[in-house]
Amino acid sequence: MKVLKGKSIFKGIAIGRIAVYKKQDLAVKREHIDDVQAEFARFEEARQKAIDDLQKLIDKASAEVGEAGAAVLEVHQMMLDDEDYIDSVRNIIDSELVNAEYAVATTGDNFSEMFASMDDDYMKARALDVKDISERLIKVLKGYEDNGIAGEDPVIIVADDLGPSETVQLDRDKVLSFVTRHGSSNSHTAILARTMNIPALIEIDYEDSMDGVMGIVDGQSGEFIVEPDEETEAKYRKLLQDEIENREMLKELKDKATVTKSGRKLNLYANIGGIKDLASVLQNDAEGIGLFRSEFLYLADNDYPSEEEQFQAYKTVAQNMAGKKVIIRTMDIGADKQIDYFGLDHEENPALGYRAIRICLDRPEIFKTQLRAIFRAAMYGNIAIMYPMITSLSEIKRIKAIVEEVKQELKDQGVPFREDVEQGIMIETPAAAVISDLLAPEVDFFSIGTNDLTQYTLAIDRQNAKLDEFYDAHHEAVLRLIKLVVDNSHKAGIWTGICGELGADTSLTETFVKMGVDELSVSPSFILPIRKIVRNMD
Repeated sequence: MKVLKGKSIFKGIAIGRIAVYKKQDLAVKREHIDDVQAEFARFEEARQKAIDDLQKLIDKASAEVGEAGAAVLEVHQMMLDDEDYIDSVRNIIDSELVNAEYAVATTGDNFSEMFASMDDDYMKARALDVKDISERLIKVLKGYEDNGIAGEDPVIIVADDLGPSETVQLDRDKVLSFVTRHGSSNSHTAILARTMNIPALIEIDYEDSMDGVMGIVDGQSGEFIVEPDEETEAKYRKLLQDEIENREMLKELKDKATVTKSGRKLNLYANIGGIKDLASVLQNDAEGIGLFRSEFLYLADNDYPSEEEQFQAYKTVAQNMAGKKVIIRTMDIGADKQIDYFGLDHEENPALGYRAIRICLDRPEIFKTQLRAIFRAAMYGNIAIMYPMITSLSEIKRIKAIVEEVKQELKDQGVPFREDVEQGIMIETPAAAVISDLLAPEVDFFSIGTNDLTQYTLAIDRQNAKLDEFYDAHHEAVLRLIKLVVDNSHKAGIWTGICGELGADTSLTETFVKMGVDELSVSPSFILPIRKIVRNMD
């Protein structure tokens, strides 16, 4: 038995097999082969497996977001059956006596360049599709699992670190816990762990040889126990059972109002990254969705999500919430959420750079597509829109002008949409907090993004683990800014919520209620514990 000490970013206990997540190396070497027919067979077997894997993803996407959400995957499936593509791979294997990986990579590059050079926009878009199916085939030929997790049983994911684009691809039903060597308490892995209500540790110096062995994650002590002895495992299984029973007791608070003894009501909403989080939202009895991180729709694919794909996703969430408020944050791309197909330049300090609303205002065609989808989906539920990274009044006026253009276009085209959609902004820069009295009359609500507000106020990069000891979310400057925003919003007759991670800090719940915060939007697992605190307040 080996006990490794790290830092806990979400409490709880997990017991299960360890799966070391390896970054998939898709570099291809040219190798000479002697048996052409055997290489043909390898290629054909890989091609068929890729088609079968895609069918599973298509079925899953269709069930979660509708047919439109599966459309891109269906295109990829058809391309794997394209005779020209197949003939090219087979010809390269046969004529050059090379391995299938090299033939697939070469064909992918050739076809991608061919499509990219075409005049037709639709055909140009196929360049990325060809790259995607070629990478998928190479993964199969190299023996990689589609999402890096082999086997059917849930596992403890152990990794160097996980970026947003990697976490969004994980099958969450297979994850018991996250354990990483790097990362910070404010990383996307940490946020995902809190959303999924699973324990997570960082700063664990693991070894690849741990793959496949039994492990225990203790989110209370920050310990990672590898190959526990019988006595230790029995002890933790008892603790895990106690934890499950405690969660069951909290369920008694389901369908109860989040209101203090004196009658002060707090709206208690949930943060989500996509449709797959809905089950947890409903299970934990959230009163609405205060933050739908729409950027995960962009992170999940190799091309911009279409208006129809977005419409189906937003519509599905609105319908499932059955009239409860669903606040969709427009795409917050940039900073730590980088996407290749956006073609963003390298920046020395991306957190202060070209991101979020700045991209939307600079590339209005992308912004308009998202707005059209949201206004259309609002016909099916209580949807509101929230704009991130606002720093000035002029940005709000530019947003409003684009919104009016979108509405007029929908009217002219006879497309049904909802006119009276609430529109709010995120207060996550000190600039927005300081001029919140000027911004409030222009919007319907504020939502304070405490993650960025804290990092900008304290001049601390929240992704830098070395600065964790200096990152004080309880800093008086941060709390004063929150109080200023709440007061200014109420003077203007609008409401203010908190959707950052600080909203789930139960040591501050009473403080926020006394400040006059109207809404907290937190990871689903925090809904019932916070409700309990509020209901016990005078």
